[in-house]
Amino acid sequence: MTLINSDRQRFPCDPWKLVETSFDLDSEGTMETLMALGNGHLGTRGSHAFSGAGVLPGTFINGFYETWDIQHAENAFGFARTGQRIVYVPDASNFTVIIDGEHLQLTESTVLDYRQSIDFATGIHECAIVWEARSGAKVTTVLRRAVGFESRGLMGIELTISADQEVYVDVTSAVVDRQDQPATEPSLNDPRRPGRHADRILQPLYLEGSGGALDLAWETASSHQRVALAVRHQINSEEQPFETLVAEDVSTVRYVLALEEGRTFRLEKSVSYAVGGESAAEDRGEVLVAEAEAALLDVEAIFADSADHYRRYWDVADIVIGGQPELQQAVRWNLFQLAQATARAGVSGIPAKGVTGAGYEGHYFWDQEIYLLPYLTYTNPQAARQVLESRHQMLPTARRRAAELSVDGALFAWRTINGLEASAYYAAGTAQFHIAAAIAFAANRYEWATEDPAFRDEIGADLLIETARMWVSLGFFGKDGMFHIHGVTGPDEYTAVVNDNLYTNVMARFNLRKAAAVQGRPDVTEREQQVWQQAADRMSLPYDTHLEVFSQDADFMTLEPWDWSTPRDKYPLLLHFHPLVIYRHQVLKQADTVLAMFLQWQDFTTTEKQRAFDFYDPITTGDSTLSACVQGIMAAEVGYSQTALKHFTEAVFIDLDNTHANTVDGVHIASAGGIWSSLVCGFAGMRDQGPMFHFDPRLPLGWDSLSFKLKVRGDLLSVSLAADSITFSLLDGHDAGPLAVDVRGTTVQLNPGEDVKVALEPAPVATPEVFPSSFPTTGIPIIGKGLS
Repeated sequence: MTLINSDRQRFPCDPWKLVETSFDLDSEGTMETLMALGNGHLGTRGSHAFSGAGVLPGTFINGFYETWDIQHAENAFGFARTGQRIVYVPDASNFTVIIDGEHLQLTESTVLDYRQSIDFATGIHECAIVWEARSGAKVTTVLRRAVGFESRGLMGIELTISADQEVYVDVTSAVVDRQDQPATEPSLNDPRRPGRHADRILQPLYLEGSGGALDLAWETASSHQRVALAVRHQINSEEQPFETLVAEDVSTVRYVLALEEGRTFRLEKSVSYAVGGESAAEDRGEVLVAEAEAALLDVEAIFADSADHYRRYWDVADIVIGGQPELQQAVRWNLFQLAQATARAGVSGIPAKGVTGAGYEGHYFWDQEIYLLPYLTYTNPQAARQVLESRHQMLPTARRRAAELSVDGALFAWRTINGLEASAYYAAGTAQFHIAAAIAFAANRYEWATEDPAFRDEIGADLLIETARMWVSLGFFGKDGMFHIHGVTGPDEYTAVVNDNLYTNVMARFNLRKAAAVQGRPDVTEREQQVWQQAADRMSLPYDTHLEVFSQDADFMTLEPWDWSTPRDKYPLLLHFHPLVIYRHQVLKQADTVLAMFLQWQDFTTTEKQRAFDFYDPITTGDSTLSACVQGIMAAEVGYSQTALKHFTEAVFIDLDNTHANTVDGVHIASAGGIWSSLVCGFAGMRDQGPMFHFDPRLPLGWDSLSFKLKVRGDLLSVSLAADSITFSLLDGHDAGPLAVDVRGTTVQLNPGEDVKVALEPAPVATPEVFPSSFPTTGIPIIGKGLS
């Protein structure tokens, strides 16, 4: 079942907007996510002011969280002890509008016209509704909002009301502490969904308000973080607020007035958030409130700031697809989400849902290094550096965690906000040691793409060395002379705690090689680097000689095949089968070996990649939103054009069509990052971290063109792909100089200000390898019968 693609009348195709022309209560929660606004630091969901309680309305600040003690049914040494969860900060996007005594609501009032949109070019969300009031008046309400970028804690909201006859207007603007409101979260057995705290979280510190101004501050009960709001209201008439009320959970400013025919009532609401840590006892929030107040701007300035930011953003980040308007709209929506998740995050991680929802508790995973940092490195390298700086700041905690698990160096938390491990299920959490290699890989990519010597000396070398120390102590040299890494979980969480996971070993090998090449570190001995190099050179890579395919792990080829007659309503499998059932079968949640071959593209032959894709793609469920984009990239590389397009299309509409039925909890930001890689690395065939940029283009049939830009070592590289050619333009920059790129084995020299067009022969079409069928010996439908 799709959403956007199922009704193009309700969702018309606009290349620069997502537009909804009618309200549907059944999809309200999903639309709250699709219409969300954010800047990487502050985010607010696209909830309606006219739909009652909404589904999961709220506002979030990246890294603002509460902690609690994890209670394990059966404890053991080294289990995660401290949970962290993103907090709903007090939400200022609330209004009620009463016309002639009628409370306007989408579910109860008469709606004559409705149009909700989010503009990718300006970052402005708008909802325009024409109502027929019970008094007979035709009333138009327009609600617009945007978040700030130059000042990242700001949000501006404008409400206008007009009518075709005189009406009495009663408008209440509210700030609501949603974190401590009663709430019921469905699907408690779904680990992807957020939980809620049982006790009160936000303790009021400072609550003042008068004359339409609100100054408010709270502190979290356990983590002792503070948040303050300064809210100012301004209207286009002389009327004063009817009342201003302040309370710990709901504070309001109310206007009551007669609105003449032809006159427009305009209410501007300027909001400023500030966050900080625990302060001195005598400070009851006044200092933070003053900080929020000092940053306030009027609403038009916030709107202008947003538009200016996106004007500059699209100059670099836009990706243009010729001849595919619906895909173009979907691609821009995904790129827009990437900007909303990362633009002003600062030195912090990127939550798996950005700031669009509380899914995955607001935690940072390996997603940011593997799926987001490629995009950031080549469009906003300063933001990529800040993410890596945040990992570097976690090194002391990661070193302590490594010691706790009896390994050297640093072991980064699988899921975290503050650096502590927050994954209570170690088999699909702590055992994913490959996060260490993801961080090292992203650090090396950033250094390769930017040639930032300060980063290499201050941050990059530390990350490479500390993770290499972890790998060499986690693994061991076996009797066969090879280096083995046991007891790990790779990206595929349907196969857990295994020996010699291929992805883990391949990425650890990369990590060890790069650390062995670091020069000039007095804390690293030559002997230590020799051991790293030996471990890399002797890394065990499981290979099935009968099938001539690299095995996902040492035992994967011995597992029982999954029963593919399992009904579709039993997917995702993790919600319908015990992990032990899944673990003993050949079935994948997401690309694993195939992902390794994409990231370490130089280490495998074309034949090895194709055979791996042919073997693993049919047994990959796609239960993870991280999978389709990777499968599409590798399908393009090995010569399966239609399969590549199929996977790409699935990935680009994951949230827009709510195909995983959990978009309500927030945008799948890593999948959005995968869309960037699908286009740049899949269809344009870009590969990095080699001697030079490498391009092997594979433009899909039906696409007229594909064009994008990459920030490279201070310059801007423009790439334009057609069916029979690829054109490069090295745009003038402060460091503009010659750049060499490889196109299908031919080196092309690029000079600033010149267009270089390279002719392309049609890409070869591969013939899929058909592997012998094997059949399960147990009936999964019987095992799963009666489960839900």
